[in-house]
Amino acid sequence: MTMGVDPRDLGDEDLLRELRHLHETRSETLFHGSDDALERHTSRTQELEGEYLARYPDRQVDPERLREGARQRSA
Repeated sequence: MTMGVDPRDLGDEDLLRELRHLHETRSETLFHGSDDALERHTSRTQELEGEYLARYPDRQVDPERLREGARQRSA
């Protein structure tokens, strides 16, 4: 069940803004939010991230964020 605007109906800029806001508020919700708030935060994040991945399946991946990149940093 989607609460708020369906992620498919958001423009690209709105989708990115919403994702950034959720990521900014994650720690506060985890540490101090009610169980319901945390559950809703998690489900909304999954909805928005799922839409982002559907729109950008070939998004640019930073090589430093891959396992091989981590191995090179630790060598």
